[in-house]
Amino acid sequence: MDCIVLDMGVAKTWPDSSIRVLEVATQCLISCLRMRAILFDFGGTLDYPLHWLDRFLAHYRAAGVSISRSELDRAFSKATQMAYRAGIQRHDCNLAETVSFLVVNQIDELRRNGQAPLIAIIDKCDGSNGALARQITSAFVAESVLGLGRSRRVLSSLAGRFKIGVVSNFYGNLDRVLAEAGIAVMLDTVVDSTCLGIYKPDERIFETALKALEVAPADALMVGDSLEKDCAPARRLGMRTAWLRHSETATRHPNSQLADFTLDSLEGLENLEWWTEKTHPNVG
Repeated sequence: MDCIVLDMGVAKTWPDSSIRVLEVATQCLISCLRMRAILFDFGGTLDYPLHWLDRFLAHYRAAGVSISRSELDRAFSKATQMAYRAGIQRHDCNLAETVSFLVVNQIDELRRNGQAPLIAIIDKCDGSNGALARQITSAFVAESVLGLGRSRRVLSSLAGRFKIGVVSNFYGNLDRVLAEAGIAVMLDTVVDSTCLGIYKPDERIFETALKALEVAPADALMVGDSLEKDCAPARRLGMRTAWLRHSETATRHPNSQLADFTLDSLEGLENLEWWTEKTHPNVG
């Protein structure tokens, strides 16, 4: 696009609401045209378009464990915190080893604090040799490999035009996981919360990435699946934000106005179609 021409003699006769939509859309377009960097979340964004808790839940159920989201959430949170604390020791772990660590500790927590019927189901599925943990880990990792393959293709198309970074609440081994996925070579910076000691939604984690890229907030876009942890803090810094909406869980996130753009897939970024109807810009 070489230029945008607007006949103000016509525009000033429009209703105020139409003028406002035009102003916001034009600001978004100008911002996108000058965009220099894109930051991505990892879990639920680059690896597979669904929150890890919901992915684990689906795999537990597929393995025969009838469990509610709230029951698994407690064990999921406990295992996640354990992984954060073990970050230094787990720096060289690949994705499969990371997922296995999480699943084993989830199951241990469910056995310690779950209801008796749930414990009985887990014991039946897991046996004495960890079969349940292996099944869930294997399915989760296979799913991630597919998602990372799609993301690799998207990043490849963007890397020549933008500085690319990843900002994630992870376990100290994100660089290893990204290298294993063939994505690290396309990145200009990786910010792992455990390595930094700062976790999203703290705005300083985004500031660290922008500083490494030598890019101002106004010239960067944050892409993530969490409105609260990705979009809101990045927007407060002055970044543009794109929410990767998961169709399965969108009803739990009604406040999409926290994001400047809503994407149904990462492919929406490939041709800079952020201002088209395909990506549903929030300009109203």
